[in-house]
Formats: sequence, structure tokens, C-alpha cells
Amino acid sequence: MKQLLFVLSLLLVTGCAGGPVLYPNAHIQQVGAARAQQDVAECEALAEQYVHSDAGIAAAKTTAIGGASGAVVGGAVGAVTGDFGRSVGVGAAAGAATGLVHGIIQASEPSPVFKNFMTRCLQERGYEVIGWE
Repeated sequence: MKQLLFVLSLLLVTGCAGGPVLYPNAHIQQVGAARAQQDVAECEALAEQYVHSDAGIAAAKTTAIGGASGAVVGGAVGAVTGDFGRSVGVGAAAGAATGLVHGIIQASEPSPVFKNFMTRCLQERGYEVIGWE
């Protein structure tokens, strides 16, 4: 259980580390890296304010689907081994954990609308977004 919590916390931290990559055009050279990072942060705050996110709902759905799938697989294993009840529980727990991790990974990736909002906001400020990391 402790290992699962460690992996989940690691995914949360690393999953949110990405962002837009700016082309080093004349504007960014003129304003400097500190101002560019401030503009990125301001555009991100605006995007979070205006772009609706259903990432939490998606993560809950993948957790539920994973739990149900794991219960089915666990039940099949239990029927063969003779320990149906325990196998269903173990399968459900493993499936739910897998679904949760998958949901967190998907939720940590910004939506296309969020990326488009950020790109437009930064373009209006003079930056050129060449991709996302």
C-alpha cells in the first residue's frame, strides 16, 4: 500500500511538470526568461479560469472500470483455484489501483482546449509556442 501511494504521488508531481515550449524569438530575447515565465504563469491562470476540466470525473471513471474489470478477472481466477471471494477482492483492488494510475496520468495531461488557450494567450503577448513538454 505504501508503494502504491508513493507511485501515485510521484505521478502527480511529474505529471504536472510540463508546459509550453517557447521559440527564442526577438520578443523573448527582449523581455528575458523571467518575464517569459511570468507571462506563461499568467496565461496558465487564465486558462484554468476559463477552460472547463473534467479530469477528476475521468479519473473516477477509469478507477471504477478498472475495479470492475479486476473483479471479473479475480472471479475467474477464484473459480479455477477455489477461492472465489478472496480472488474477487484482490482482483478488484488491483484493477482499481491500475485504473486510478491510468486516470491520474490522463488527468495530468492538459486538454487540447487548454493548450490552445495557452498558445493563443502567449501569441497575443508576442511569444511563439513550438510545442509542449
